[in-house]
Amino acid sequence: MIRLFDFSLQLNGFPMKKASSELQKRIDVSEEKYSEFIELRKKEIVDFHLKNNSFYKALAKVDSYKNWSDLPILTKRNLQIPLNKRLSDTFTSKNVYINKTSGSSGDPMVFAKDKFSHAVTWADYKRLFSLHEIDFNYSFQARFYGMPLTFLANKKLRFKDFLSRRYRFNIFDLSDKGLEKITNQFQKKKFDYINGYTSNIVLLAKYLQQKNKILVEICPSLKVCVVTSEMLFEEDKILLERQLGVPVVNEYGSSEIGIIAFENPDGEWMVNSETLFVEILDENNLPVPHGNEGRIVVTSLDNKAHPFIRYEVGDYGILDEKSTLKKPILKKLIGRTSDVAVLPSGKKSPGMTFYSITKKLFEGEGNIKEFIIKQIEIDLFEIEYTSEKELSSTEIKNIEKEFSNYLEPNLKYIFIRKEKLERGKSGKLKQFISLVKK
Repeated sequence: MIRLFDFSLQLNGFPMKKASSELQKRIDVSEEKYSEFIELRKKEIVDFHLKNNSFYKALAKVDSYKNWSDLPILTKRNLQIPLNKRLSDTFTSKNVYINKTSGSSGDPMVFAKDKFSHAVTWADYKRLFSLHEIDFNYSFQARFYGMPLTFLANKKLRFKDFLSRRYRFNIFDLSDKGLEKITNQFQKKKFDYINGYTSNIVLLAKYLQQKNKILVEICPSLKVCVVTSEMLFEEDKILLERQLGVPVVNEYGSSEIGIIAFENPDGEWMVNSETLFVEILDENNLPVPHGNEGRIVVTSLDNKAHPFIRYEVGDYGILDEKSTLKKPILKKLIGRTSDVAVLPSGKKSPGMTFYSITKKLFEGEGNIKEFIIKQIEIDLFEIEYTSEKELSSTEIKNIEKEFSNYLEPNLKYIFIRKEKLERGKSGKLKQFISLVKK
């Protein structure tokens, strides 16, 4: 079989052989030498952008690299200017890889990578997936991602999927009828693995549970499921592994950066230290001790076309106490920094707190399929949900009581049952939304 995946990347000018060789050199650096190695790489990427990128030089307000802590935190708001004003010298829209973020954090953005940087990202993807016996050239992927619905854009993406050995499902129809069609495809095709948005695959698992089916019995070639882009709760992981019948791997990343953390076969959520430098910072932009919560800030150590230096991805997380510079481990991903509810008392609560409380209460009934929580006013929350039957007044009182215990009393709630929840253009489900100006 032709190695179509590698061939298509090489054909588009991404130097995969060089990237794979460079990645292996980094993997081979010992723990003892890693501190010196990473400091050198940080200095190299900063010096490059200070010399070749007028946008970054103006933002950094320094002429040369001296102290890492002197460098500014880069946010998506900083990047809301035309791409050509952010590109480094010698790079144009014609010799870089260009893409855009989904905008799920509220700030969609066009970004660029130089071709070597993009190749290294893919080399790293290949390496990490291979830990679970997935080979992008040969393994067949069941893909649960969004797709354009216009004819030409859809056909172009379908062809790209063909070259990448992927079959993409329509995640905009996740009704029982739509999920039945998806399940039938697993009967017809020899998929090796599933990859896609967590909430969509969880819906498939709930459908299989309802029908008393195990997916691996329908599709025996299936080996593993990799979920990404949305939070994976422990209860959902248990449900997925039971109904899919294969191990579930947690991936955390962003389109502009690539994989930030990836679960290995031992269940450790390994932080990408080969192509990135990842920091967990407090409100004063200082590193927090391992085991403490903070904002996730990432530096792309390869991207020369566009600076992603001390870039705030928009999430809170915790590094495991046993993390080292060469092998950092993500202990917990808490949720988006933008998804914080400010309560009447002045207390701040991550939106995921609401979500996880509601999830635990809902899941026991097996009635609720999906839900979104919206903070409409400082003391008013709207909970949209899809279900087999309407929530009873007793169930609603229980939920309100739990919120009162975890958060504070005298908050008001509106429960709205819907046929279908509104997803973003990409197909992601934004689980908590605050409409209150902070």
